[in-house]
Amino acid sequence: MGWRNGRSPPAMKSRGPDRLTVSSRLTLALGFGGLLLIMSLAGVDAMRVLQQVRREDDRIRRQFLFRNHVLNDIRSQLYLSGTYVRDYLLEPEPLRAGLFLKNLQEVRSAMEAALASYEKQLEPNEGRHYLELTAELSRYWQTLDPVLSWNAEMRRRQGYIFLRDAVFPRREAMLEIAGQIADTNEQQLNAGNERVVDLLLKFQNRLAVTLFATLALGLGMAGFSIWKILRLEAHTQGRYEEVAEARNQLTNLSAKLVQAQETERRALSRELHDEVGQALSAVLVELRNLSTGLAARSEAQSHNQIDLIKGLVENTVRVVRNMSLLLRPSMLDDLGLVPALRWQAREVSKRTGMDVNVSTDLPSDNLPDECNTCIFRVVQEALHNCSRHSQASIVRIRVQQRFGLLTLSVQDDGVGFDVKQSKGMGLLGIEERVSRLGGALEVDSGPGRGTILRVELPFREAERGAQPSEANSHPVSG
Repeated sequence: MGWRNGRSPPAMKSRGPDRLTVSSRLTLALGFGGLLLIMSLAGVDAMRVLQQVRREDDRIRRQFLFRNHVLNDIRSQLYLSGTYVRDYLLEPEPLRAGLFLKNLQEVRSAMEAALASYEKQLEPNEGRHYLELTAELSRYWQTLDPVLSWNAEMRRRQGYIFLRDAVFPRREAMLEIAGQIADTNEQQLNAGNERVVDLLLKFQNRLAVTLFATLALGLGMAGFSIWKILRLEAHTQGRYEEVAEARNQLTNLSAKLVQAQETERRALSRELHDEVGQALSAVLVELRNLSTGLAARSEAQSHNQIDLIKGLVENTVRVVRNMSLLLRPSMLDDLGLVPALRWQAREVSKRTGMDVNVSTDLPSDNLPDECNTCIFRVVQEALHNCSRHSQASIVRIRVQQRFGLLTLSVQDDGVGFDVKQSKGMGLLGIEERVSRLGGALEVDSGPGRGTILRVELPFREAERGAQPSEANSHPVSG
């Protein structure tokens, strides 16, 4: 078909959330959820490690202070015991010597209690120094036991020598062992501090890994979000441009529809004036002539005048009928789509000389009225374009019904046209009709190779029983 029209894109269909949209939402949800989960776990782990560090530091500090306090008590009791032994040995009065001896026994009990409490705080690797201190203290008291029963004369004669040769060396040995234990206690304090530092270093490394993972995931999610937003912006811009283009097309279509309506009215007015009006005027003139000269005319002349009037009336009736059929053929409502298409093919063939062939493959002719009207008008416009522009000699029209789709194809052997460059009112009207029914339109043409128009309309069977179409799939040629 050498149409002055262009190819129109298929009707746009609403798009719901597709798989890509669902996948993007799921990715965003998982990404941000994972990011929040990592941050939550990192915070919980940080709180746990900090509490552990605090507990460990408190335990080490309390243990060090307690043990240091016990060692200081032992040292003090040891010095005090030496003082009481000295006073006991150098005191000539029995009463005062007994008092010093009683104080010495109390000091011994206090030292043994301090050693017992210290033993409970020992680490597994500290037993050696504690055993040495206990053994040395035991020997210290064993050394003192014999002199506790001396009388005043023996204390006076041997007391100083015993202090110099036995008590002071033992005391110094015990003090040395106590110093070693204090050194060990400080080493344990340092080791505890090192454990705390090691725990903090491990926490620092773990926190660095967590921060790196969080940063990487955050950057990934930020990049994905930016990409998604840019894509949505591009998609929105495309939709906006489509809406703007559709609005412009709608404006142009409205203007062309108004112009087409005026053109159609002008054509109908001219047709009524030129054909019907003139014919009726001629009938009136002939009737007036017949009435004025009826008495003077012969019977043969009167019959001839009446036959002329009848011919004018019959021609007027035929013109009015053709005009009404062009507007809305009654056979489309009375007989159905196929007979109306065949009548249209015959009329176009008579008027233009084109070989118009109609073939159908419809299981039933029980189609919805809107589909019948749409197919009829599309074929009418297609044949109009073929007769005006295509210079075609053969036109093939085929209507089929397949899987809930009504398909129409109109093919001619005319000169063809450039689909992208040509666009006119005829194809816009076809597009509007097809789009309103949710169908799709396609025009395939090119200079020198004819034109093929294809239409697909979705439809549902009417509720009344399907009646077989008369002589389906039989071509009707004009």
